[in-house]
Amino acid sequence: MKKVGTSSPAAVVDMDTAARSSAQQSAAGQAGDGRTRHTVARLLLERGPITAVEVAEELGVSPTAVRRHLDALVAEGEAWTRESSRRGRRGRGRPAKLFLLTEAGRARFGHAYDDLAVAALRFLAEQAGEQAVRSFARQRMATLVSHHRDALAAGETPAERAEVLANALTREGYAASTRSVGAGEQLCQHHCPVAHVAADFPQLCEAETEAFAEVLGTHVQRLATIANGDAACTTHVPHTRSERPGAHDRSDTELTSAGPNPHGRWNTTADS
Repeated sequence: MKKVGTSSPAAVVDMDTAARSSAQQSAAGQAGDGRTRHTVARLLLERGPITAVEVAEELGVSPTAVRRHLDALVAEGEAWTRESSRRGRRGRGRPAKLFLLTEAGRARFGHAYDDLAVAALRFLAEQAGEQAVRSFARQRMATLVSHHRDALAAGETPAERAEVLANALTREGYAASTRSVGAGEQLCQHHCPVAHVAADFPQLCEAETEAFAEVLGTHVQRLATIANGDAACTTHVPHTRSERPGAHDRSDTELTSAGPNPHGRWNTTADS
């Protein structure tokens, strides 16, 4: 009797081999696309502004393929376009479209900003002492919170202010959120733009904690930091207010100029 619907072991092996080959070809194609796109981006970095035709000629690939990569870079926010000047152009028609990298596009090639910041703060510490570094850190945070001071002052409780602060920090690039935990709130910053610098100069984290206490009007406790290798910067904000009346209304100048008291502690509401 003839069997129907069965496959020989050899046929099964052939099907598995074909599936693996297809997956490998797909992965190789994606890797190739990634390399080509990186090459296109590098050309924009070195030669931009540049047209798609010029990119194609430089790389020796078809204009259609180049435009696909350029469109992807624009869609991902890594490149932008502008029209070329008509001056010096021959013939009629619309001006050629020029492609340039955005700051996000330049970031794929790396920056030395962190190294520069660490070197600058190290020089500041050597020339003017640790107090100068601490003053710089406090000034930086005073400037950051000053942009959101009115919104923070509108909150009636530390919990409300913590939520406003989280939104403000998110707008500043810290990807922050809050959640209720027991008798307080946990303010979590899931990203820190200066984490690598703060790893060498914890004064940045200390100044940030002091500024949080100032604008929230209560003592806060830093539980974890990205600079120390934790997954997020976490700050505990108790629900009970502990500031002196009117303390949160102090000006940015007062926050910046505050210094250590006779006991060697900083004159912020976190110390009250």
